[in-house]
Amino acid sequence: MVADYPHLVKEFAIYTALRVLLFAAVFAVVAGIWLAVSDTVPILWVLVIALVVSGIVSYFVLNRPRDAFARRVDERARKAAAAFEAQRSREDVD
Repeated sequence: MVADYPHLVKEFAIYTALRVLLFAAVFAVVAGIWLAVSDTVPILWVLVIALVVSGIVSYFVLNRPRDAFARRVDERARKAAAAFEAQRSREDVD
């Protein structure tokens, strides 16, 4: 099981990395636009706007990686439930 560990978190790592990259890209665009319009950039407002916009964009753009991650989580949950049931049925026999 431990040898398979990197394979088990691959979808999580990919989805998380894409979310971080998307947030960084949106942050850079929002900060660039704000700097083009004004002389100063309020970082807090840029963070909030980038967080909201990247969240909305990721819902549409990152659908495939999110589905792959959800399938992996569901698969692991089903295996864990099956193992739990098998263990419980073995205890009932004893």
